[in-house]
Amino acid sequence: MTQIGSTAPDFTLPRDGGGDITLSGLQPKTVVLYFYPKDDTPGCTKEAIAFSGLAAEFEAAGAVVVGVSKDSAAKHDKFIAKHGLGVILASDEASDVCERYGVWVEKSMYGKSYLGIERSTFLIDGAGVIRATWPKVKVPGHADEVLAAVKAL
Repeated sequence: MTQIGSTAPDFTLPRDGGGDITLSGLQPKTVVLYFYPKDDTPGCTKEAIAFSGLAAEFEAAGAVVVGVSKDSAAKHDKFIAKHGLGVILASDEASDVCERYGVWVEKSMYGKSYLGIERSTFLIDGAGVIRATWPKVKVPGHADEVLAAVKAL
């Protein structure tokens, strides 16, 4: 995992609604960067809805929330429309950013190993420094916990 106190790896990725998003371009805002396995699956949907429900509070605290998965930007658009999401979703189809953040890992299901995204969140301050990390996220209460950390910065 990328370490607390280190500079967050910069990236530019395609995003929902067309165009690209660049991490360094969001400065001086605080960035909540969360990685999730797949659009429109139960846990990922609950997580996106939880962050969206707190979007105004994140914004009031000077933070922007960006979710990253391997899904295409077009799939992100459908996911946002279906659930009325209020967060930015970026597409890392090549897994480059996932690998640089250490969230592209070997997983196991029903005895079979495969590579996938480990649900993880990074809190990046306005100077691009990682201030907190949440590896192996459990969705219930997570968005509230991240919001408290943003407010404590």
